Amino acid sequence: MGETMSDVLVRVSGACGRITLNRPRALNALNITMVDEIHATLSVWAKDDSIQFVLVDGAGDRGLCAGGDIRALYNAIQNKQPELATEFFRREYQLNYFISRYPKPYVVLMGGIVMGGGIGISSHGSHRVVTEGSQLAMPETAIGFIPDVGGTYSLVAPPARWASSWGLPAAA
Repeated sequence: MGETMSDVLVRVSGACGRITLNRPRALNALNITMVDEIHATLSVWAKDDSIQFVLVDGAGDRGLCAGGDIRALYNAIQNKQPELATEFFRREYQLNYFISRYPKPYVVLMGGIVMGGGIGISSHGSHRVVTEGSQLAMPETAIGFIPDVGGTYSLVAPPARWASSWGLPAAA
């Protein structure tokens, strides 16, 4: 899978499979095509012995991912196609579950803004890199949505090395 000029850049460098969310003007917000492309790429790489680990990042300098493309979901509902929103969430949650069970190291650079679906594609990975400039949020709560993409689990039950320093129970 070579580099594409799509909303997801996919490339291989040595043993590293790299996925870059490539919608910097939309703060790399996820759409259904991106979710499907990421899932398909990870599925291929899971079986490819030449890929030893996966690195995920976001294009631009503002952050990894603003979450799901809320404008597209809103438009689907306004166009009386709520099934498109339902399908987006179904596929996004399937991707998050797949990431949580990924057989290889899955490293996510969580620099800058990481919200909603960005939490989903990162918090379930085996390695999450946050910096002093990382800003994690679940903004959907401001409009009455229950936050998830697994974020409620991963934030309540962080890895043991974090949990002990925070005085929280570790994830199973």
